[in-house]
Amino acid sequence: MTEQIFLYGIHNCDTVKKARKWLDVHNLDHHFVDFRKDGTDKLKIKRWIDAVGVETLLNKRGTTWRKLSPEQQHLDSEQALVSLLSEHPTLIKRPVLEVGRKVLVGYSEADYLGIK
Repeated sequence: MTEQIFLYGIHNCDTVKKARKWLDVHNLDHHFVDFRKDGTDKLKIKRWIDAVGVETLLNKRGTTWRKLSPEQQHLDSEQALVSLLSEHPTLIKRPVLEVGRKVLVGYSEADYLGIK
């Protein structure tokens, strides 16, 4: 494989750990980016939204979402969403896997087999 693999998430997230283990077991060299330590930029978030859609990328089931005020949860534009996700990267479903222009959100062995 010639395309670089980037895995985004949070180091202690169980789903991210599964994805990292799968990549290691399959000898797929990858770069891990921890949202909490490294953050992520708005252009990357916008690209992910364009690739997978808001409903796939935004995690409304986590504690970060529930702790937001109703005003913060009311997203009246894509720009507002991108800003919110940039400010609170734990609102991004994990992990996000980028291989070239392909973006996968969450961990699914079946989906990951497609990157080999």
